[in-house]
Amino acid sequence: MRRSTGWKRRLSAVALAGCTAASVPVGGGIAQAAAPVPTVFFGDSYTSNYGIAPLAETDPAHPRYFCFRAKDNYPAVATRRLADRGIALRVQDDRSCGAATISNFWEEQALLPPLPLSVPPQQEAVTEDTRLVVGSMGGNTLGFARILKQCSQRLRGAEGVLLPGEPVDGNSPAGECRRYFETGDGAKWLNSQLETVGSDLEGMFDRIRFFSGERAKAVLVGYPRLVPENERLCSTPVPGSRELPFADIEPNTLDFLDQVETRLNKVMADSAREHGARFVDLYAVTGGSTACNGQDRGIGGLLEPSEVKLGDAVLPWYAHPNPAAGTSRRSGSRTGSRASSRTSRTDPREPGCSAPQPRRAHGRPL
Repeated sequence: MRRSTGWKRRLSAVALAGCTAASVPVGGGIAQAAAPVPTVFFGDSYTSNYGIAPLAETDPAHPRYFCFRAKDNYPAVATRRLADRGIALRVQDDRSCGAATISNFWEEQALLPPLPLSVPPQQEAVTEDTRLVVGSMGGNTLGFARILKQCSQRLRGAEGVLLPGEPVDGNSPAGECRRYFETGDGAKWLNSQLETVGSDLEGMFDRIRFFSGERAKAVLVGYPRLVPENERLCSTPVPGSRELPFADIEPNTLDFLDQVETRLNKVMADSAREHGARFVDLYAVTGGSTACNGQDRGIGGLLEPSEVKLGDAVLPWYAHPNPAAGTSRRSGSRTGSRASSRTSRTDPREPGCSAPQPRRAHGRPL
């Protein structure tokens, strides 16, 4: 019997179905397509669904094992949901890989440095036959894991070893991370990282157009909401555990983390619209399924055990989508609706799907 698939993947599939139908010009629309639409999935750990077992690659000797891509990840579930709606995809490849930055779309990705393991650039899957390119990237380019390490003393130690990067300033106490990022060098660093996300997304969209011969439509999927509007919910341990959802991160820092995520999603939404792509606004529909929503949580706690092991060690969720919580009805909320106005202008025909602006002309990518 198939176990329940996660809220994030279900919501993504529903939102993606509408975005896809409006995005791919095959005949009179994708619903009328006579053949499956050639599709490439790309992305980071939120696309590969880090933390969910079993893995797609089961051989630890293969580099892609360390992408921690779930066999039943978001692209696989979305493809099935789209098929249920009469929208058939021919998946050319799923290149999603944990810890990928936007630049890994065109650059080789090193895995678990300093080990000599890597995977090729994700853009290699895109060809002139490709008609749809879908995925999520931006969080690792921003350095969200580094922000978490700046704010958590526990993540600075062995418990955070698999999270990419180091604290932004290891000499600044974890308990003062909010003040660090809101003033001085920390604020400058954060603003610079967000600018890099925007410029790198421009490069990614340029490459999608170039390698597909300008035939493919792009759909960029945003990140789900991690912290609820009612932050007091985060003072209760996750069910069945003594761990708080955000471990030792100070309660007065949680709304700052939410602000960072909101800014990241806005940069992604704005870039997608500017470059003629669709944006799936998951933040807007997941306000009731955050890491702090108890039995309804759709995000695993920061140090809550996930389903995946590395050797004999159970890996933490590190605030990634889990497979066991929430429904689309419960995930939608007043907070989610309000968040939508902060992140992107949505297409009124498809909740959670932004309408693209006319595409600009771009030259050949470097």
